[in-house]
Amino acid sequence: MADDSSGGRVIPLRACGIADDVELTSRPPDPDPSVRAVWGVRASGGRPRLFGAGDLGAAPGLHEDEAAPGAIRPFGDSDWMLGLGSDSVADRAEAGAALGRRSRGTSIVVLLTSEWSESAVVAFAEALLLSRYAPRTPGTDPVRARVVIVADGAAAHGLADIVQRCRAVWVARDLANTPPNIKSPTWLAEQATRLAEDAGLTVTAFRDTDLRSMGAGGLLAVGSGSRHSPVMLRIDHRTTLPASEASPERDGGVVALVGKGITFDSGGLSLKPAASMPLMKTDMSGAAAVLATMLGAAWLDIPVPITGVLAIAENMPGGSAMRPGDVVRHPSGRTSEVLNTDAEGRLVLADALEYVAAEVQPQVVVDVATLTGAATLSLSRFVGAVFSNSDALAHSLAAAGNTSGDDLWHMPLVADYRPAISSTLADASNTSTDPANRAGAITAALFLEPFAHELLWAHMDIAGPARAERDRDLVTKGATGYGVRILLQWLADRAAAA
Repeated sequence: MADDSSGGRVIPLRACGIADDVELTSRPPDPDPSVRAVWGVRASGGRPRLFGAGDLGAAPGLHEDEAAPGAIRPFGDSDWMLGLGSDSVADRAEAGAALGRRSRGTSIVVLLTSEWSESAVVAFAEALLLSRYAPRTPGTDPVRARVVIVADGAAAHGLADIVQRCRAVWVARDLANTPPNIKSPTWLAEQATRLAEDAGLTVTAFRDTDLRSMGAGGLLAVGSGSRHSPVMLRIDHRTTLPASEASPERDGGVVALVGKGITFDSGGLSLKPAASMPLMKTDMSGAAAVLATMLGAAWLDIPVPITGVLAIAENMPGGSAMRPGDVVRHPSGRTSEVLNTDAEGRLVLADALEYVAAEVQPQVVVDVATLTGAATLSLSRFVGAVFSNSDALAHSLAAAGNTSGDDLWHMPLVADYRPAISSTLADASNTSTDPANRAGAITAALFLEPFAHELLWAHMDIAGPARAERDRDLVTKGATGYGVRILLQWLADRAAAA
């Protein structure tokens, strides 16, 4: 983060398609013909009012439809009028998202006047920045642009934190949108290591020999069909607090986050249909969300000790690939019968969860994965599922989802469904053996639960909302970065409660 010439701050947002420098300042910059000024039009007592670099009051020629949230019209030689609607948070978010989509790659300056509530500022700025994200064709240079947000007083409070949170979401989107011919497990591990170390985090990598010594049979089996070896990354975020602020929650009770990092999921020998494969470059969205959350925690200096574990592999068919019928052994000695090689995510998560239970011994562990199509069938593309062995933990995550804007729904762990994943050869099978049981998201969560051992544990199945099939609201087509805002909000809530 750097200072700008007006005493404000400049926070870089770097992504595949756009490289934005977000400037937060208390006074408008000098006029610049390369930067569009955005003049807000809001309804005021039924009469539209125009304001931008100062409130201009009622402007002639304005109509009510121009104050509709998200309406954008030319103004002057190069500026825009933006409809803001009412003072509601929903209207300001809608306006911010519309401006973000329209202004991708364009430098803009926006004035947020002291009339705006803090919640309206947060909603507008977050919608603006998240919707400006755009992927690009690999090998092309990103479009460089400036976003100048002018605000002071109550309107400026918390803006820097919002920018950092959006920065983390951009990272998660970028990694998940990267084509799979570039994004091998080694590439993803290298990118994660570089980003984490740049943020001051500690990284430990476990590769072939380490994984065999660990007994990570699930991760090794899933990666066995690919010419790219699997990797497990451990990333640590630690904070040093004054004694007056220390507490078991902040200073001793580590939070562990585990992410599924399948860089491409062909289904293995249980091959996916061709139409299902293009989105499978995003099957590491759980690992991307965990990494981005770790980065966000460091950038925001969230005073909670966190360990993130990324289980990274490529699931491909090949002469050495795992087969339906194989039995794999996990670090504790627990075994899994592989009935479907396309149910690979739970196998790599099992190893990572057992590593966390044995080596990290956290206060709580949350795993994040694009795990099941059944979760998408249940909740579609807008809402994620959370399962937990603690109702209080599930409720706290769902509440963070509600606050952050990434909706999360508490789903049941139905013990009566456990026989559906029984096996005569292993401790469990990796898919249901009961043709009458169609609760695939629940049985996947039940499969994972024993690998957390005695830990407080939650499982977020983000298969639906991690991907968008078109631009909508705050997301662009492709990877959405879903889960990052939930986890950052949840960690901030834990820090505040400690």
